[in-house]
Amino acid sequence: MLLCLMTARPVVITDHPEDTMSVKAFKLVSAVEREMLMGDKNYINIECIECCGKNLYIGTNDCFIYHFLLDEKISTAGKVTFAATKQLHKYLGLKKPVSELKAASALTRLLVLCDNTIALVNMMNLEPVPTGARIKGAVTFTLNENPVSGDPFCVEVCIISVKRRTIQMFMVFEDRVQIVKEVFTPEQPCAVAVDGYYLCLALTTQYIILNYNTGVSQDLFPYCSDEKRPIVKRIGRQEFLLAGPGGLGMFATVDGISQRAPVHWSENVIGAALCFPYVVALDDEFITVHSMLDQQQKQTLPFKEGHILQDFEGKVIVATNKGVYILVPLPLEKQIQDLLASHRVEEALVLAKGARRNIPKEKFQVMYKRILQQAGFIQFAQLQFLEAKELFRSGQLDVRELISLYPFLLPTSSSFIRSHPPLHEYADLNQLTQGDQEKMTKCKRFLMSYLNEVRSTEVANGYKEDIDTALLKLYAEANHESLLDLLVSENFCLLTDSAAWLEKHKKYFALGLLYHYNGQDAAALQLWVKIVDGDIQDSTRSDLYEYIVDFLTFCSDQDLVWKYSQWVLQKNEEVGVQIFTKRPLEEQEKNNINPDDIISCLNKYPKARVKYLEHLVLERKIEKEKYHTHLAVLYLEAILQLKSMSTDNCTETTELLFKLRSFLQKSDLYRIHFILDKIQGTDLHMESAILYGKLEEHEKALHILVHKLKDFHAAEEYCTWNSENRDVQYRQRLFHLLLSVYLDPGTSDCALVMPAVDLLNNHAAQFDAALVLQLVPDSWSVQLLSPFLAGAVRQSIHTKRMTQAALGLAQAENLIYKYEKVKQKGNPVLLSDKKLGNMMS
Repeated sequence: MLLCLMTARPVVITDHPEDTMSVKAFKLVSAVEREMLMGDKNYINIECIECCGKNLYIGTNDCFIYHFLLDEKISTAGKVTFAATKQLHKYLGLKKPVSELKAASALTRLLVLCDNTIALVNMMNLEPVPTGARIKGAVTFTLNENPVSGDPFCVEVCIISVKRRTIQMFMVFEDRVQIVKEVFTPEQPCAVAVDGYYLCLALTTQYIILNYNTGVSQDLFPYCSDEKRPIVKRIGRQEFLLAGPGGLGMFATVDGISQRAPVHWSENVIGAALCFPYVVALDDEFITVHSMLDQQQKQTLPFKEGHILQDFEGKVIVATNKGVYILVPLPLEKQIQDLLASHRVEEALVLAKGARRNIPKEKFQVMYKRILQQAGFIQFAQLQFLEAKELFRSGQLDVRELISLYPFLLPTSSSFIRSHPPLHEYADLNQLTQGDQEKMTKCKRFLMSYLNEVRSTEVANGYKEDIDTALLKLYAEANHESLLDLLVSENFCLLTDSAAWLEKHKKYFALGLLYHYNGQDAAALQLWVKIVDGDIQDSTRSDLYEYIVDFLTFCSDQDLVWKYSQWVLQKNEEVGVQIFTKRPLEEQEKNNINPDDIISCLNKYPKARVKYLEHLVLERKIEKEKYHTHLAVLYLEAILQLKSMSTDNCTETTELLFKLRSFLQKSDLYRIHFILDKIQGTDLHMESAILYGKLEEHEKALHILVHKLKDFHAAEEYCTWNSENRDVQYRQRLFHLLLSVYLDPGTSDCALVMPAVDLLNNHAAQFDAALVLQLVPDSWSVQLLSPFLAGAVRQSIHTKRMTQAALGLAQAENLIYKYEKVKQKGNPVLLSDKKLGNMMS
């Protein structure tokens, strides 16, 4: 604590003030103490200050100018101190206070306002310029930091003149001054700041913007100069800071608008300074610090008796009547870290963004990413997962930093080492959640979601094994349905770590999928078979047997297929046979597995063998006699076996009979006599008829259908399907043969009369009417055969007409050919010697 004593009363300035905000943006450091300036002359007071580089100038009430050199020192602990070395002092001889000082470093001149006169003195020796150049009649003045002249060897000075309601613009050179413009104002000006052609003026009752080049003015807002001291300060290109009503620090551009929200400071503000991103204000008792980024008050420093606050090229200086102090800004990175340590994430991010203009681009990007990551962990610890996710993604967080918080999730082979310095204060999730299981579960759900999102993005590049392995462990532990989706899709789960974890959590089916993905199908099948057999417990899939069958169906390892073929067939031969019948078509076409070997394998499984032969013959349509004959024999044997048993299997027998009949009709490749011999002596008369039909022994076939089965409809159908793809004469022969069987004179069965009549009447077109009339008994009436006769006559007439039409068309075509021939004869044929020679040769 530093103590500056005055004769009247003490003034206390704290070197480490207790600020009322939680952000420490500045530290107050003494620069020039009372003894260095005035010794024991208590009547001397500081009136104004100016700082240019290391040069500090102080103007006093006894008309002296003091020149000090400021040397900044930083200790190993980071503490900043200033050592002021007095260079000289100069008495101006006017016995008036030095009101203002402004340095013009380009001219090595110091502009000194004393007794309403601005004098030019040398910055180094404080001697007046030899020419005695000066500006008279100035109440106050300021420099144009955005000059319009373009001359590097002059400065532009704006003064409030002693003339009423008058502003004057000057150009000040090394040893001369030149008035440029005189502008009249609507009221008496009290304070002024300048930017280019624009003047920001505090008049008696209001603030205005005035373009002194065009004379155009813009009213800003009212205020009363009698009640409070006006503040007009240029803070950037075409922007000013003003002390507004209600204790507001108002921002205004030259266009008369405000692009920033106001800051709330004291009603009794004496001065203001800018040190981006902060606005610093001084009143009777405090120095307050506000952020320009979010307008919030960040720090308050107790400071009594202060009456000067100015900024000089980023250096903020504050003074009492007796001493000079510097507000040393703490590094922005430290301020940001302090905010993060206080979990004030939004403020930290706002400050970090605002720091961009003061930090080189590459350094800023590195710093800002780290800040985003730190902020993400703070939000994560507060279970603000959406905010944390966005911060992690924006900060391009190495996702392993997050995974490492969760015990045992990173693979044992991972070489990851946490960032140093650390991004957070937590050893692991247990410490973060303090053992709260509900919080821990929420954190794990978040990581599941986050890893699932980033695993297919650039964030995962280089860490895919770590990410997928961690995700698998989370899914397995939580019994999450996405575990299987992860394993059946492209993944980078490390086998050793993942297998141990899945086995620990009894996820044997998933472990099998992991083995399969890593090319270890034998290990996968071994596990799954144990589950189905009940040796180990895993209820993931109730249809695991069917899954294994499907897996073997598409398995390219023939040894595995053969190894487990007996197992799947023993469980369910009708389903198990699918490992052979549903194999990929291209594999079957190459006969990678010999069908004969498969049939041999299926000898112990009759149902499976039938299904496989059906697959070969009916689906793949393989035209090999042995397969067709084998299938027919199997059908026949199964039917005979069922018939020999009880009649409870009527439905199954009917289905097999249908299959056999259909097969016998459609196939032409089985050994007919062999099958016929097997049928002999059985009651399979329909099948016998079909076989006789294949042998072209139609009379035997029809005799069976008519006399043994008395299935007249089947007899008609027999004629129809046997004559498919045959000529009309063949079909007519079959139908006439059937009629002959019906009308066989050797039989006196009257029951065959009506089938014969129906045959004729229903299939009139298939008969030669003349032959029919010779065959039918004379006792049959015309009325009985009227449908047949009508059809026959109709067919005869139709045939005659079609024949006539065909004859007419042929005659017309012949006539056209004759005409063409006559035309050709009428045209001469010219023969050249060459053509004639060719013809002769």
